[in-house]
Amino acid sequence: MRSLSKSAALALVLAATGCSDPVDKAAKARIFSAEDPPKVVASAKEKLPPEDVADNPQVSRRILGMDAAEVTERLGPHFFQSTLSYEWAGPNGNNPVKLTETRSFRAGPGGVNGDFHGVLENSRDQGLEVMRVKGQVFARNRYGPYRQRLRDRGMAERTRTELTGAIRDFDSLFQGRIKLTPAGTVTHEGRTAWKYNVSLGSPLEGGTPKKMPAAFTPKNADETTKRRANFFSHRLPRSLEGEVLVDSVTSVVLKARLDGRIGVPQEKTPEAAELRMTLESSLTEIGKDPSLQPPQDFLPDADKPQGIADAMDHFGIPRTKAGDSPATPGAAAGAPEPEDEAEGN
Repeated sequence: MRSLSKSAALALVLAATGCSDPVDKAAKARIFSAEDPPKVVASAKEKLPPEDVADNPQVSRRILGMDAAEVTERLGPHFFQSTLSYEWAGPNGNNPVKLTETRSFRAGPGGVNGDFHGVLENSRDQGLEVMRVKGQVFARNRYGPYRQRLRDRGMAERTRTELTGAIRDFDSLFQGRIKLTPAGTVTHEGRTAWKYNVSLGSPLEGGTPKKMPAAFTPKNADETTKRRANFFSHRLPRSLEGEVLVDSVTSVVLKARLDGRIGVPQEKTPEAAELRMTLESSLTEIGKDPSLQPPQDFLPDADKPQGIADAMDHFGIPRTKAGDSPATPGAAAGAPEPEDEAEGN
């Protein structure tokens, strides 16, 4: 009898296991399934027919605004370089102000998580440099030493996006009015590319605009801030020309040349102005591994920015060492701790 009871109990357990709730089965499948790939990896697998760029605004916006991480996923290792020039002038072309910005980005293998090295410089002797090698991030300003970045989560990815977003920034300033007209196919870096001529398109139709609250105006704003706000509020694209080459296989922009003008109407602001922007960008060394290496000399990550420590010294605020109680006076204001002697970034 006991052996019969045990057999019956075992049969009931097996039956219960075989007739489990479908919801439980689905939950277990989700829990034990492989982790979903990053969103950029899924985006890179999306087919964007380059021949549809001129007729499909959604495809053209995706291609012109493609993120650097997705470009690397689609194209592999490559070298990107762009030169962006700005020239401001008054209503009669008086007192022009010029600025030229050079951006370069070298991507290694590994896709979105791979190594890269980016540099930004401008004609006013300013700039920055960021690199990620084997998961380690290093950064510096144009003339400062490298410093390892352990706490700036996402800083390298944000810089990568900004460095390679020249076409996206150009299109945004021109209110998305870049119009592409097919002009056949050409060869770039040994690859077949669709060529498109660029012109200024019609204003985008967004339907009935929603009533937005008034923009915040800071008190006692300086003249530069006022001019900048007037420009963004009342800017009007006047002309645009150039060409764009789109890779026939990956739908990545391989080369671009843009030249446009944006004006601020005299009736909209008391000080009219015009901005001329030019852009030259290209992708080269496609598929070539740059074999990036970390810098030989770099400063360790700092617990606090050196600028804060310098301000404390300037105002005579004593520092406290690790282990001191709040009531215990720290080191003298003129005696910096060893870790603060290193030059800041």
